[in-house]
Amino acid sequence: MKEQLMNYLVTTTGALTLEDILLNFVAAAVIAAVIFFSYRISHSGAVYSPRFNVSLVMLTLVTTLVMNVIGNNVALSLGMVGALSIVRFRTPIKDSRDTAYIFWCIAVGICCGVSEYMIAAVGTAVIFGLMLLFGLVKTNDRYLLVVRGDADAIRKSMGLIAEVYGRKAKLRVRNTTAESEECIYEIPETVFMKHKNKGDIVANLYTNAGPTAVNVVCQNEEIGR
Repeated sequence: MKEQLMNYLVTTTGALTLEDILLNFVAAAVIAAVIFFSYRISHSGAVYSPRFNVSLVMLTLVTTLVMNVIGNNVALSLGMVGALSIVRFRTPIKDSRDTAYIFWCIAVGICCGVSEYMIAAVGTAVIFGLMLLFGLVKTNDRYLLVVRGDADAIRKSMGLIAEVYGRKAKLRVRNTTAESEECIYEIPETVFMKHKNKGDIVANLYTNAGPTAVNVVCQNEEIGR
């Protein structure tokens, strides 16, 4: 029984021919090009990384190579798992969608490595459509309203901001010194733009509250990461 088990573990069955290996890599390269295109059009601005996009293509091909090496050899597959488990990846991820792309490339590489082209193609088509759809979802910008001045000006400014934005304007930071104060409000984009059409909050503050400085900063996830 032990001998049969050992023979099963060390014996490689269904060895790939040169034509099979080349076909696996060609299929992986074609689908990797689709993934490359999907990542390019679903990311924009500071989130898009050309180097990371190229890495996705290489990850697909490397996974295909690993699967070609493993084949049906159970012992080799266990050894490969043990060898790869010591690798630690510490590359920072700018966008949470990048993780999905990484797993997508690995899955395609596994499918192509075992010659399951239909599964890889159908799965890629479905994921490609979903990535394009969700790639249209944009992050909601936030505006930071920074007001500086003496205590009396800040008190008037806080009352004016509360009157204009209500509870939508959230006081995030309040810095004080013996001579001046600074308040930083966070305002959602929709609320800020809605009231901006009615009147400029900056001019309103200068006219009715008299702060020494008013700054408006647009904050979004692309800059914050």
